[in-house]
Order: sequence, then structure tokens, then C-alpha cells
Amino acid sequence: MISRLVIKPKTGIQAIVLFLSMVLSLQSFGWGKNGHRAVGYIAQQHLSKKALKNLRLIMGNETIAMASNYMDDIKSDRAYDHMSPWHYCTIPDGQTYAQAGTPDEGDAIATIERLIRELESKKFTDKDELFALRCLIHLIGDIHQPLHVGNGTDRGGNDVKLKWFGRNSNLHRVWDSEMIDGQQLSYTELANSVNSASNSDITKWQNDPILTWTDESKSYRSQIYDLPENLSIGYQYNYYNWVIVETRLLQAGIRLAGVLNKIYG
Repeated sequence: MISRLVIKPKTGIQAIVLFLSMVLSLQSFGWGKNGHRAVGYIAQQHLSKKALKNLRLIMGNETIAMASNYMDDIKSDRAYDHMSPWHYCTIPDGQTYAQAGTPDEGDAIATIERLIRELESKKFTDKDELFALRCLIHLIGDIHQPLHVGNGTDRGGNDVKLKWFGRNSNLHRVWDSEMIDGQQLSYTELANSVNSASNSDITKWQNDPILTWTDESKSYRSQIYDLPENLSIGYQYNYYNWVIVETRLLQAGIRLAGVLNKIYG
């Protein structure tokens, strides 16, 4: 006999709350599922043997790629609502991060720095080492998505409504997932297609301070917002911007490996 799961209809208020929570959570995702997994997969290929061994003691059979979406997955639990601002940072045009300041609720930069300190000291603010590690993996990916360094005026492009290949979308969603999904690649295929950093690139990227990561994301802003008047984009926009996606996924993976090698290697 096949048992059936009976779902009771939501009341009007419950349905509205559920809908809004789903919409709000979708609006602040970093890379989509495949983007984050590609970052994790690249990182895993650049870990030292010692780091791999020590990470397995904490993560078991969970790979970095599969852990990479954890911080997005827990958005469905309201207990983690306070973590929403940690997925991004805001640096208005013409300002530095120091001038913009860190908000009281925190942001991606402050949280990445805190998580690194906690993983090195083994003193954790939230839960345990595995939780902190999963969050760090995710946020290093997030901060390399250019629109997760927002200009402070349009919620990281979420308010820029446009047509993507004729379908309603917004600029943030295009960069989160739609350009990547349009390639129709698995996350391993995507990772392997961009994983071609030279030794000098690896050395430089892994020695760059975190504020360099955000400055790079910000530097792409003028190109990202170079949109046609009718706000309808597709093949041409993808053609001119795909190299940015490839570069940022690769840099995120290489830098994540560098951070993990330093902590666990």
C-alpha cells in the first residue's frame, strides 16, 4: 500500500507568510545551486593533502561542493533570519568599504573574517565547527558574485526588472543563476570548463586581502548595468558577460581553497 501525505490547506495569512518568505529568500541567493557547487568543486581540487584529511574529520563524506548551498538551504528556517544580511555587502558608487561602514547586523565581509577567526581558534558563535565551515564555504562564493557587492540603491539588482530571453526576470537573478543555467552544464562540467588558473594566478589570488575580492566585484558594475533601453537581454548580454562569470567562479574556488589550506593544512 502506498501511503499518501495529506497537506492541509493554509489559511490566508499562513499562505501569504509562506509566499513572502519564499520570495524574499530567493531574492538574496548568491550563485545558484550549480554556481556554488562549481566553486566548491574547484576548491576541492586545490586543497593540500593535509587539509583534505582534516576536513574529512569534520565533514565526513560531505564534499565541499555539496556543503556549498547549506547557507541558502537553511533560509527556510526562520531561526536563521538574522543571517540574511551576511550574504552580501553594500559599497555605494564612489565609496570604499571603509567609507560605507559595516552595518550593525553584519555583512559578508565581517562574517567571513569572523568565521575564519573562529575556525582558527575553535571558538564558535553559532553552533559548531561544521556549521561555521559550511557558512564560510558559501559566503566566499557569494562575495564573488558581483551583485552581492551592492550599490545600495536596488537591492543588488533585484529591483532592476527586465526580460531574459523574453521571460520576466531581474538583474540579480540573471547573475545568480540564469546565465549559468543557460549553459546546460552539470556543476562538475562547469567547474572543469573554468578551472584553468596559472600558478602565478593562484598565488596572487590566494594572497589578495578580502577587500580586494569586493573591489573586484564592484569593478564590474558599469558593465553589468550596461543594459538596453527596452531592458530585454539575451544572447548578446550573455556573450559579453560570461567571461566575468567564469572568472569569478574560478577566483572564488581558488581563494576558498587558499583559506581552507591555511586553516586546515
